[in-house]
Amino acid sequence: MLSHGDLEIAKYLFDLGERIIRGHCMTMAEAEFISSLPLPHLLLLIHTANRLRVHFRGKAVTCCSIVNAKSGSCPEDCAFCAQSALYNTNAPIYPFIGTEKIVQAAIEAARSGATGLGIVISGEGITDDDELEQIGDAMEAVTQKAGIEAHGSLGVLEEEPLRYLKSRGMVCFNHNLETARSFFEEVVTTHSFGDRLDTARAVKRAGIRLCCGGILGLGESPAQRIELAMTLRELDVDIVSLNFLHPISGTPLQGQKPLPPLRILSIIALFRLMLPTREIKITGGRERNLRDLQSMIFAAGADGIIIGNYLTTPGRSPEEDLRMLRDLGLSVRKSGQVSSPGGRSARRGTTRPASRKSSKA
Repeated sequence: MLSHGDLEIAKYLFDLGERIIRGHCMTMAEAEFISSLPLPHLLLLIHTANRLRVHFRGKAVTCCSIVNAKSGSCPEDCAFCAQSALYNTNAPIYPFIGTEKIVQAAIEAARSGATGLGIVISGEGITDDDELEQIGDAMEAVTQKAGIEAHGSLGVLEEEPLRYLKSRGMVCFNHNLETARSFFEEVVTTHSFGDRLDTARAVKRAGIRLCCGGILGLGESPAQRIELAMTLRELDVDIVSLNFLHPISGTPLQGQKPLPPLRILSIIALFRLMLPTREIKITGGRERNLRDLQSMIFAAGADGIIIGNYLTTPGRSPEEDLRMLRDLGLSVRKSGQVSSPGGRSARRGTTRPASRKSSKA
């Protein structure tokens, strides 16, 4: 039986949900209150987040896959990343794998139910025009031969190469901010938060869907999680990417204490309330951090997942994830049905790239 205090919280959350459905934009004070709720109130918060997910996003879930197309030897010092050349990890090191292998990964992803394949490369960004054209060739081949969307996660880029990749078939670009501006230098010092913002804004100007978020559990405060959500809202991102730290041996964050599963669910719910109309995709760290509570991410407000393996760590089988969705009465959002405010289909063409400017935005 709910106590008087529980009933007051339940009414507050119900009323807040109603106001959000009618167009209210959650304030900083409201976000701070939500973030401060003790975990015993989690089910009440989840109920509101789930109402918003169903109202704004329906009962379909976007499933995407990624391919590690160029791995390791990265000069950046991101404290969470296995691919930095500054840390002694067991991450694989190899150059760009080429179109044939990427197409094979795309075909396998499509068979697994993915609507898109993210081509991911290590490093600060694309190194030169030749690499840019190779990636463009791969983007075009993914669309034509596998029949799914071509996505990119290619580091810091300016608008010109982004428009070129759009002309070759790229419809979505992933570019995480990693964390809040006020915490950024605690985890990255070799480039700035402004560099990441500049690329995110260039993606929007180019008319490409922007998948943007961060990694939670780096040691940031609850207030800094709200700060990150506020920045994503200001950027008008199309897809919110939420990763949860999987500490990698050899990195500076190898001993970081993981977030409790219930806290992770409350964070997902917070982002749903703050960005109610956007796709919220749970990406890295899902299996390791949530374990038996993975299926609750959708009740907490998520409507997208990565299926298959990650860059340097294994995921679980796509079959398990698809069975989880069926058991929950959720459907897989089909290619072409990927809803995102402001998203547009990419034009395909063969225009060669203009000379690339510095990847520093």
